[in-house]
Amino acid sequence: MPEERQTVTVMSALAVELAFKRYIIPDFEAETGLSLKMDWAPTSVLMRRIADGARADVILAIDGSMDELEAAGTILAGTRVPVARSLLGVAVKAGAARPDISSPQAFTDMLTGVDKVAFSEGGASGIYFAGLIERLGIADAVRANAITIPTGFTAEKIVAGEAEVAIQQISELMSVPGIEILGPFPDALQSVVELSAAVFADAANPSGAQAFVSALARPSSAVAYEKGGLTPRISTAS
Repeated sequence: MPEERQTVTVMSALAVELAFKRYIIPDFEAETGLSLKMDWAPTSVLMRRIADGARADVILAIDGSMDELEAAGTILAGTRVPVARSLLGVAVKAGAARPDISSPQAFTDMLTGVDKVAFSEGGASGIYFAGLIERLGIADAVRANAITIPTGFTAEKIVAGEAEVAIQQISELMSVPGIEILGPFPDALQSVVELSAAVFADAANPSGAQAFVSALARPSSAVAYEKGGLTPRISTAS
């Protein structure tokens, strides 16, 4: 019977899922013989689990939360690496009409003019979006026609016919087949999410964890982030 592959457990924000599943995970597992066990969830959910005592070998999350983990000694000093940054965007069903979102006014008109808007209340994108529609003075109008989910991919609601547009990180929208990206939020309304990874201080597999975190910072991974709808925070040069 073949020897079981050694496992590296990873708690990760959803924004990198497309890049990981298509490129980074297969390459890393083939190269090292290690097996990655992924726990995908919004950073806010991961932080609640960590506060309750949950651990893995590696954590990939939004920088603000990583700052908290570093200050508390929850992640191992010196192992943190910047990974990528993510922009918020809008998606519609493939082949559907493409409303204008090129300016703040056009974006606002789109939100109040479509039948149903899907967004996630548990993720960073949804939390920011909820505050944004309040600031724009359209919260009541948007929420009257909103489809909200606690976690997961909002674009699935488009494919299911439950929403006309979906709001989320562009990389997360791209994880769902059958949709098209209208584009990012207008610059004046945009929120940039920066993501980092590190080894947990009490990782069960510290050597495997360090190997994976190191792999996330190499040029081939930067290319994978770009293909997955993200902007790498590392050089794409060899």
